[in-house]
Amino acid sequence: MSHGHDYDVLVIGGGSGGLAAAFRAAQHGARVALMEPGELGGTCVNIGCVPKKAMWLAADLASKMELAGSIGFDVAPPKLSWKELVAHRQGYIANIHASYRRRLDADGIVLMPQRGHLIDAHTVSCADGVHTSADHIVIATGAHPLRPQIEGAELGSVSDDFFNLCAAPEQVAIIGGGYIAIELAGLLQALGSRVHLFVQGKQLLGRFDAEVTAQLAENLRQQGVRVHFEYRANRLWRDDGGALRLGGTGELCADQRFDQVFFAIGRRGNTRDLGLEKVGVAVGEHGEILVDDYQDTAVPSLHAVGDVAGRVGLTPVAIAAARKLMDRLYGGQPEARLDYDNVPSVVFSHPPLGAVGLAEEEARERYGDQVRVYTTNFRPMLHALADSPQRSLFKLVCVGEEERVVGVHLLGEGADEMLQGFAVALKMGVTKQQFDDTVAIHPTSSEEVVLMR
Repeated sequence: MSHGHDYDVLVIGGGSGGLAAAFRAAQHGARVALMEPGELGGTCVNIGCVPKKAMWLAADLASKMELAGSIGFDVAPPKLSWKELVAHRQGYIANIHASYRRRLDADGIVLMPQRGHLIDAHTVSCADGVHTSADHIVIATGAHPLRPQIEGAELGSVSDDFFNLCAAPEQVAIIGGGYIAIELAGLLQALGSRVHLFVQGKQLLGRFDAEVTAQLAENLRQQGVRVHFEYRANRLWRDDGGALRLGGTGELCADQRFDQVFFAIGRRGNTRDLGLEKVGVAVGEHGEILVDDYQDTAVPSLHAVGDVAGRVGLTPVAIAAARKLMDRLYGGQPEARLDYDNVPSVVFSHPPLGAVGLAEEEARERYGDQVRVYTTNFRPMLHALADSPQRSLFKLVCVGEEERVVGVHLLGEGADEMLQGFAVALKMGVTKQQFDDTVAIHPTSSEEVVLMR
């Protein structure tokens, strides 16, 4: 297939999107090389979704053991060996690395443990000075967490640093109100820290449904997290005793000291030193590579997928976009592209929050008085038995006379596992009547989704 080039496809970046592109191209018979100087799997496998979920599961177990004591089990307060948990976590990740390497070998994909720099539209210079070329180059270099431009920012940590912890810090401040901030807050609070969460805006998860995120904030407070809204940090320093102190505009106890401060204020695309400007690839204000609906840049042979492309920063999105791109280029599907509408996502809070489609605010902005909303707010059975205050909130956002469901929002136990099926239904155009016509599974939390009136 190559036109005098070394490969048909050269992928820069061995994270979820890059690996998916390489594997799918190889399945279509393309000659593929993959450049990755670090561990395979990128952010998700190494310092993101996978280790995060391992820690979330441990935190969930700790919460369940506490509930067990409330309903009659003779359970001593659990003590976690953080180092042992990390050993299990890293062993799991090592197995993923080994699986990737086996598959790269089986598919005949050449792995180059190098950084790449674009020389022209078809040529990349490796860190060792060797040049290699391809018909198509896919950039999948991911993104990195940001630090704020404030005095003392270097004293704080970012989300990547969480995975280097060997124990739960006693007093923790987390700056941010998005996915990562909320997940870190819940994990650390459940595993022994006392957490303060400082949110710049008036609600958590600004793009999520406000009613649902208000309940999430209340659940966090019930778990012991101190949530501070409308707080803007402007200074971080160490006092004479070595503790971290935080200054800013907003409510904060003046004598509050912290052992660790995490910044979770957003991420920026890894586009530095790739040579993009030199070859005519445009970069946006957040460091993202500007691509069209087909993952193409302004240069026909150059493409971008995943976090560096700046669309939806989720691992399954990066994988799906990469596969569609390769199906189009090498699989005989000239119109293949990812549909970015109605992408489901889950925030691994405690309990998790899952959402697909439009928030009520978005729906009313788009459809006005055609919107009708159904909600149910309840205590799941285990929490009711244990007399725990934690509540679940489920919400359907419907539009039009036929009440087509355009948003499903689930905050509660098992929401992460429930949402996938409802996401399929929403993608197929399900109506509220079809939910009503579905027989409930009792007693479960999920039955509440089909019983809302």
